[in-house]
Amino acid sequence: MDVLALPATALAGLLAELAREHHVPGAQLAVRHGGRTVSAGYGVETHGGEAAVTEATAFPLGSLTKPFTATLAAMLADDGDLTFDGPLPGGVEGVTLRGLLSHTSGLAADGDVRHPAVLRVGRAFSYSNLGYELVGRLVGQVTGMTWWEAVEELLLTPLGIEASYATGRRTGRRTATGHSVHPATGRVVPVAQEQETPGQAPSGALALSATDLVTLARLHLADPDLPVLLDRRTLHELREDQLAGIEIGPYGLADGWCLGWSAHHRDGLDWYGHDGTGEGTSCHLRFEPSQRTVVALTTNADTGLALWRELTERLALHGIAPGDHRPLAGSGPPVAPPPGCTGTYVNGGSAFEVTSGGGGLRLRSAGPITCYRGGVFEIGEGHAGRFITLGGDIDLIQVSGRLARRAGSPGA
Repeated sequence: MDVLALPATALAGLLAELAREHHVPGAQLAVRHGGRTVSAGYGVETHGGEAAVTEATAFPLGSLTKPFTATLAAMLADDGDLTFDGPLPGGVEGVTLRGLLSHTSGLAADGDVRHPAVLRVGRAFSYSNLGYELVGRLVGQVTGMTWWEAVEELLLTPLGIEASYATGRRTGRRTATGHSVHPATGRVVPVAQEQETPGQAPSGALALSATDLVTLARLHLADPDLPVLLDRRTLHELREDQLAGIEIGPYGLADGWCLGWSAHHRDGLDWYGHDGTGEGTSCHLRFEPSQRTVVALTTNADTGLALWRELTERLALHGIAPGDHRPLAGSGPPVAPPPGCTGTYVNGGSAFEVTSGGGGLRLRSAGPITCYRGGVFEIGEGHAGRFITLGGDIDLIQVSGRLARRAGSPGA
């Protein structure tokens, strides 16, 4: 049964049911198929408040900002102002726009380019906010605008999207508040968005709605009802998996990675999209080109990820099964931790400390670690990672797609 054959009230009822189950104060769901979009909203912008979530309410997107930045860079490449594979003006040696957009440049997740690389360029996938901050600088150098000005004037406004931001730039658009949900009691507490510097904006500053996310996906599906902002060849190139020959992939995040898009495979279909988490928010976008299907979810709670995972299974019952990476599926029963896994692992200015004691492994500041065969593990509930051996010993840890190298080990 086609999910869009359901009445809009049924879609709204599904969203409300799942939001209540996961203690999410407010959410939006938009599904497009067969040239038609159905959307639903639920709840309130702030727990305990009176402002209801509407179709226009903006939700902090977190890393779902990155596909917008990648689209903007691709537009400049179409115009000949940038190139995917050439040297970058004032860039790091060997780093290309293609490497930045696909997280294969070996850069640290955060910080600045003075931090040592996690691995050499082109050897591994390692999720990097810093890489997208560099893309934002490139946009500024080429256009003479700030990233904020460029994303509004060149991308959002032509698509009919009202610009809004979680931090750093105020607009008149209503924006939902993030919330933290206590896992045991279900207590919901509003949390403030972390203030970003202007340089960090290209990796996570936007706040938009689920229907706005559908509009971006429609652009990438060459929807004839939208302005032509990218050449069709470029649209296709943006969806090409960039990880052929890459030694270490995006475990914990996706099945593959393209230029600005994550790649997910399900039931013989290739889905593209991105996920984004902010301070107490979780937002998700998937689109499938062959059937021109789009699914977008925005939530204002840190339990939105669990809602999304259940939503994808419920939608599948109605004929639309969004691709979603499930790294721990088929892992089998827990096993003993691999020998030599404890220690400190470094990614730029960040450190991941794995300790042993009190009945098991822990990742400091993140929670207990449950190990499975193949060096993979679960942190808390639902977040995956793995230990990686390059030589004879465990050299790296990968958490949510971010690599960290054992402290004191030589670069590779």
